[in-house]
Amino acid sequence: MGPLREPLARLESVDFVITNGGLLEELERPRGLLALDVVGVVRLLELVLADVVESGCEVVMTTRPMPLTHDSLREELTGVDAVIAGSDDFSEATLSLPEAAELKLVTRWGVGYDAIDIAAATKQGIVVGFLPGFLDHVVADYTWALLLGAARRIPEGHHSVTHGGWKPAWGHDIHHRTLGIIGCGRIGVEVARRAAGFQMRVIASDPFPSDSAREAGVEFVPMETLLEFSDFISVNAAATPENRNLINETALRRMKSTAYLINTARGSLIDETALVRALEEGWIGGAALDAFAQEPLSVDHPLRSAPNCLLCPHMAPFAHGTAREMNAGVAQSVLDLMAGKQSELVVNPEVFGSGNLRAQVEVPT
Repeated sequence: MGPLREPLARLESVDFVITNGGLLEELERPRGLLALDVVGVVRLLELVLADVVESGCEVVMTTRPMPLTHDSLREELTGVDAVIAGSDDFSEATLSLPEAAELKLVTRWGVGYDAIDIAAATKQGIVVGFLPGFLDHVVADYTWALLLGAARRIPEGHHSVTHGGWKPAWGHDIHHRTLGIIGCGRIGVEVARRAAGFQMRVIASDPFPSDSAREAGVEFVPMETLLEFSDFISVNAAATPENRNLINETALRRMKSTAYLINTARGSLIDETALVRALEEGWIGGAALDAFAQEPLSVDHPLRSAPNCLLCPHMAPFAHGTAREMNAGVAQSVLDLMAGKQSELVVNPEVFGSGNLRAQVEVPT
């Protein structure tokens, strides 16, 4: 098929798969699979993927529910060379499927790669790509949007007016308060820089304190100190096994009863059962969440009815300008691999030196 000429309104997630991607000369025209939660991102992808199509790839789309599960990928991966993935299940079991025998590249439309088993991919000779640095500003902006919306109770005000009422909602001051950042990497530093406009004290907990964070006015403190003294806490840590349920009952009980918890990282970082109790019983002032342990959030999940809780459907990256840059980045990763080049945006560069690399890539000596 041509470059994405099918109707876009029915698409449901963010995966792009290229099959027979010109990686083996004897193969016929490559075939690609695209699926996105946000139609606008698909429309932007259409432009940059035109280069991929012109290079000899066929791009097709899936209407399967997203993220793709192990069983869904079993149906989709036959003959596939490359995938531009969302939060799909690229576990060891998936990467080891006979149907994935031709898979050479899985590249994330994003920064986090916790849904991909990196060790298993490397063992199988599969390159794993991602977009480091692409989301720093857009996620930091969005973190502040959630913080402001929750603290000043903007959703309640909007609901009151749009439902015929006129009931102002009392919120909390932000200026001159203390912001705590858990995980102060690139995104955390950008969150801190934006706090300067509110003349806030910024403290952070991170196992690897950086000079860039200190230059942004960040003071590094123990986790316990951060929990006890912060008026607002932004979770920006990586989703590692060690960080699972990092914000648990003990952490929530240490927080101020007026404090707000903001999460634009990963849902696995927060014990959601404990958070529901904290909101219902008033241990903390409120929460604003853009990520959840299981996505999409189940219809009957107790967080949906928890008080003082602003919920969004993992939409922090979805800004038009950033999406254009990300689309170009993932498309370039595919083009590089097709051309036999080693991409710079790789999680597991050690795979290029392994004897089992599936792609025909010229590795610099």
